[in-house]
Amino acid sequence: MTGRIGVVTIDTMVTITEILRQAIVDSGLPLQQVAERAGVERASLSRFVRGQRTLRLDMADRLAAYFGFELKKAGKRPRAQDRNDT
Repeated sequence: MTGRIGVVTIDTMVTITEILRQAIVDSGLPLQQVAERAGVERASLSRFVRGQRTLRLDMADRLAAYFGFELKKAGKRPRAQDRNDT
C-alpha cells in the first residue's frame, strides 16, 4: 500500500480513529502484516481494531502513512457559539 494516497471526503464528522480502523479492516490483510509494514505492535493494533484501546499519535501517524492518508486543512468551520447565534 505504500505510495498510494488516500483521499477521504466526508459530509459528516468522522474521526481519524474511525477512518484508520476501517482502512485496516478493508485492507483484508492479516493484522500481523499491517503491523509489521506500518511499524506498530500487532497486539496494540489488534486491541485498537477491536475497540479496546485508543491510538497514540505516533501509532496513528505510522498507520496513516502506511495507508497513504494525509491530513489537509478544510475550510474554516463555524464555532459552536457562532452556530448557536443564528
